[in-house]
Amino acid sequence: MLKILVPTLMLLPTTWLSNSKWLWPTTLAQSFCVALVSMTWLGDSSETPWTPVSPYLAADSLSTPLIVLSCWLLPLMILASQNHTSAEPLTRQRVYITLLVLLQLFLIVAFGATELILFYIGFEATLIPTLLIITRWGNQPDRIQAGTYFLFYTLAGSMPLLVALLTMANTTGTLSLFVLQFSQPLELLTGGHKLWWAACMLAFLVSQMPLYGIHLWLPKAHVEAPIAGSMVLAAVLLKLGGYGMIRMLPLLSPLTPQLNYPFIILALWGIIMAGSICLRQTDLKSLIAYSSVSHMGLVAAAILVQTPWGLTGAVILMIAHGLTSSALFCLANINYERTHSRTMTLAQGLQLLLPLMSAWWFIGSLANLGLPPLPNLVGELMIINSLFDWAPWTIALTGLGTLVTAGYSLYMFLTTQRGATSAGALDLEPSHSREHLLVALHVLPLLMLVAKPELIWGLSM
Repeated sequence: MLKILVPTLMLLPTTWLSNSKWLWPTTLAQSFCVALVSMTWLGDSSETPWTPVSPYLAADSLSTPLIVLSCWLLPLMILASQNHTSAEPLTRQRVYITLLVLLQLFLIVAFGATELILFYIGFEATLIPTLLIITRWGNQPDRIQAGTYFLFYTLAGSMPLLVALLTMANTTGTLSLFVLQFSQPLELLTGGHKLWWAACMLAFLVSQMPLYGIHLWLPKAHVEAPIAGSMVLAAVLLKLGGYGMIRMLPLLSPLTPQLNYPFIILALWGIIMAGSICLRQTDLKSLIAYSSVSHMGLVAAAILVQTPWGLTGAVILMIAHGLTSSALFCLANINYERTHSRTMTLAQGLQLLLPLMSAWWFIGSLANLGLPPLPNLVGELMIINSLFDWAPWTIALTGLGTLVTAGYSLYMFLTTQRGATSAGALDLEPSHSREHLLVALHVLPLLMLVAKPELIWGLSM
């Protein structure tokens, strides 16, 4: 853990002491080295489930893939943001990179925490850099409203979790994940205990992995955020909610089979509703944001069912969706930098002008709809199988959701790439090597996981 945390901390003096000419190349190279070092954890076959660095920080087979995903995303965010921030003063560029580095630090602390209070601190600390990135570097005037939505939904959802954790500490005497797994199960019998269960779950189902109906902050934050904000929101911050649910539900196990029915039904209904909203979107970033709500509904339902296959499928789909949705936001930003509009019909016919970029769009759309043998399909099949085993009627909702997902993914590709090219699009600048490298660094890990998916199976297998 220290070989990741210390170089990440050293990115802060690198950012502020680098020559202005070498600011972006230096931070990109150092963050990419950190990402490559973090990948050595994926092949670590330890005899014990945890690899501790201190009593408060450790990594296991569930947190390791998510930490590696967080580290992998930082150089990609720096690579994607160069053009977006190139016209700004040097100090603002340094502050922007500093916020991205702090975000990675807080994510590593949240995913690596073995004390639940430390996890809560990391969970909440990610709010500050994300909020600053959205409100200070967003493109549209609505970014202040988007930041307000993001702030108040997150605070309102997570404050009950703090009260619940303090109550648990008072009851059990510890919040260490090392100790709680060997302690006596909690006797959760009264109505107050049911409220306590809901307080623990709603923090994740509202503020980080929103269910349909309490998701309104997510599309707004995605649409108004700059490219780095959209990437980190879709790729990592949504996964923080799933990770927290996987950690907390075993501690609340006596009540989970009684209370999970409304949440599972809402999550499955949200898959269809969010997918149907995607079918009538004209804003490209909004479509990708609503598709994230749809996919996270599948993940939330799988985690609530609490079966080994469901948890494994949820972890695989979280990692695969993180790479896929981040790639789609990068492609949407590449279009936006040329057309200066997120409206899909204004970008139609780009296949004739940018044929290689159209190939990346095709791969990203197929990954989003779950093309075999990509990990997206593996995760979805495992989740659908576990939900069918839990209740056969769920196959109707998951099957319809899969059909709608295929529909809006193909609609997104055909609307942006095919059709007649508008007259205003004929003088667009060609795509750059930096942009192709950026999308390739999203797609290649996805393709490589086809050969070795056990790297991201999580705790269950």
